Parts: sequence; structure tokens; C-alpha cells
Amino acid sequence: MKILLVGSGGREHAIAVKLAQSPLTEKIYAAPGNGGMAQIAECCPVKATDLEGMVALAKEKQVDLVFVAPDDPLAMGLVDRLEEAGIPAFGPNAAAARIEASKSFAKDLMKKYRIPTADYEVFEDKEKALAYLREKNAYPTVIKADGLALGKGVIIAQNYEQAAEAVTDMLEGGRFGTSGKRVVIEEFLTGIEASVLAFTDGKCVRPMVSAQDHKRVFDNDQGPNTGGMGAFSPSLAYTDELAELCMDTIYLPTVRAMAAEGCPFKGVLYFGLMLTPNGPKVIEYNCRFGDPETQVVLPRLQSDLVPILLAVCNGTLEQADIRWDPRHAVCVVAASGGYPGSYETGFPIAGLERAEALGCTVYHAGTKAENGQILTAGGRVLAVSALGDSHQQAVEQAYKGLAEISFEKLHARSDIGKRTV
Repeated sequence: MKILLVGSGGREHAIAVKLAQSPLTEKIYAAPGNGGMAQIAECCPVKATDLEGMVALAKEKQVDLVFVAPDDPLAMGLVDRLEEAGIPAFGPNAAAARIEASKSFAKDLMKKYRIPTADYEVFEDKEKALAYLREKNAYPTVIKADGLALGKGVIIAQNYEQAAEAVTDMLEGGRFGTSGKRVVIEEFLTGIEASVLAFTDGKCVRPMVSAQDHKRVFDNDQGPNTGGMGAFSPSLAYTDELAELCMDTIYLPTVRAMAAEGCPFKGVLYFGLMLTPNGPKVIEYNCRFGDPETQVVLPRLQSDLVPILLAVCNGTLEQADIRWDPRHAVCVVAASGGYPGSYETGFPIAGLERAEALGCTVYHAGTKAENGQILTAGGRVLAVSALGDSHQQAVEQAYKGLAEISFEKLHARSDIGKRTV
């Protein structure tokens, strides 16, 4: 099969590596791809959000399947466009992608179908939002931009002043653009966070192994939220009993709710969970593989990924062979200094081969290949992943690999996987 993979980050590189391992894969095209993906795929300079360009590329290369990995093109309807053109695509259509693209849609869905989540209200009017905050007077509280915001549209306010500032910035100040024109204010849940990604064909749900990511930019969960500074799998708090409970109260009810609403979900559904003292609750849904969770979950997939993708597309997921490596996985992100704020790029990266020689897998996120060198080209530059027989062994191995890598102004957390609860 010839497969076109849409996207350019660490998640896409991890997907490309798995696709390349399949005997069914003849050729991978990546659009736009990155410096690491270029080693196993033909990179094509088409932006992920250029829907017309992507459909034209798929036709030109006569691909058998398009894997749409990022949230933006899914929300914009790339899968719909490809299917209209008769091109098989993996990922939800625009109507189903609303489960991530609109926080208010997702929250209303959970309320209607009694899927456990935090209490909330939705606002477009600043004065009404501020009145609600004064009335509730419960802190910390969570302020979310309704739309997509690169994983940065969530503010945890510790007091009224911070909450009012976040609401004003979004509704009046244009922060997050159109994504912040509506805000969700919700109760702050306490407990242990866990991420569970699941394959679903709209009827059957096949959860993957659990993971836990680290969102804050600095050690000890300090500093601003990022797209993710590292992750580990499995979550040590997510037991078999919790998995069963989540299947009954969250995973199956969500997929059934989407079907009942006339927008069945086919693809990868990401459940961001809070394991609270009152049981697991949904913090958020994503309509695709998470980043950097993919970089610890897919290395543990022992089965061939391509037949699973086809089973999702064909509605035969129940019969799919999906097996997992019992070992632990950890990944640590190497970012550009200054991320998630402003940062410089274009620095040469050294030590990639040495890290790989230690048995780590280095997934490229923000890199480009130029004149025989790999250069930094984004905020999150690399994710160094390692497997180990124990959680501790995987942590040590990932950091050994990271120690081999250098580029100017490299920033990484030193505590990924060190605190597991």
C-alpha cells in the first residue's frame, strides 16, 4: 500500500515508524513531514491545513490510504474532502471531530448522556461569565477556550483576578482568536491524570495501553502549559478494575452517544481522564493520537498497525489483532529554550546516532534536514523514547539517550516519570 501521512510532529514520526514496519506498506508520503520522517518517507511540501492541496497530492501519488493525524485538518473536514474524492482516509469526519474542536459540544454531550465529567457552564458574554465566577467563588477553577488552541487553551485560575483576566483575554482580547470567542468555565478536579487512546470504528472500542503526560514546561509541574514535555506508559494508577469501569461508564457510552447524535466516530479517540476520589471523570477528548503520548504508546504496539487502520475504516475492528508489549515506555521532550513562548530555531543537532545506538528511539518533532544536517525548526524539537522492563529502567534509559543529544539552548525537564502519582 501507498500511504499518505498528514502532519509534521513527533506524533507523526512515531506513526510513520510503525507504518514503515508493516509488510503491507510499500511507500509512505508525509505532508509536510520533518527531518526525521524524511529518512523513511517522501516528504511533500503541502501544509496539513491545505485541504485542496492535500486531496490533489493524494490523487497525484495514487495513494491507497490517507492517515490524517493532526486536529486542525480533521476539524476542517479533510477526511470529508478525501472521501468525497473517493480516497480512503483514517480519522473522524468534521462532524465527529467536534468532540475536540468544540469543548462546549463535548461537555453538552457528556451532560446529555451522563458521562462523568466536571460541572461547567458555557459563556460568550464577559459580564455573565464574571457574574458566574463571583457567584461560584470556588478556586482553583478551570477556564477553557472552546476551540482548538494547540493544547494551550486551558487556564487554571487560582483566584477571581486570574479567572477574570483569562475570561477577558479570551472573550474581549482576542486571545486564541476565534477559538476563544466562547469559553467553558468548569470545576477543578483533583486526582491523578491518565490518558487512554482508543481505536474505534463507530461501534467497537479497543483501548490502547494507558499513558500519563507532563504538560508544564518546567520541573515539578511549574511554568506555563505546553503541548507536552514527556510521557510514560502505562499509567501506574490506572488499574485493570479502573479500565473496566471506564469502558462501562466512559468509553462505550461516548462512542454510542456520538452514533446517537448522528456523527459516529471512526479513528482514534483520546480520553483525558482524572482519576478522582469519586471515580474516573473525563477532563477532555481529543479526536486523534495525543502528542507526546503516541511516542510511548505506539512503541508498545506489537501488532501490525496497518490492518488495524483498515479494520477501523471497514467497521471490522472487533476482529482486529491488537497485542501490546508488557514493558514500560518513557519519552522525554527536548525543546527549544523559550518554548512555549518565543524561541530561536536553525541550530544543528548533534548526538542523534549515539542516542539511537543506546537502544532509544528519537522521534523528530520540530526539525528540518538541510545540507546533510538536522536543524532545529520548532518549539518541541525531539522526543527521546525508551522501553524498559520496569518503569524506573525506562526512565533511566530515556535520560541516557537524551544526555547524548545536544543543540544550542536545549531545554528538557529532568523529572519526567520521576513522580508517578
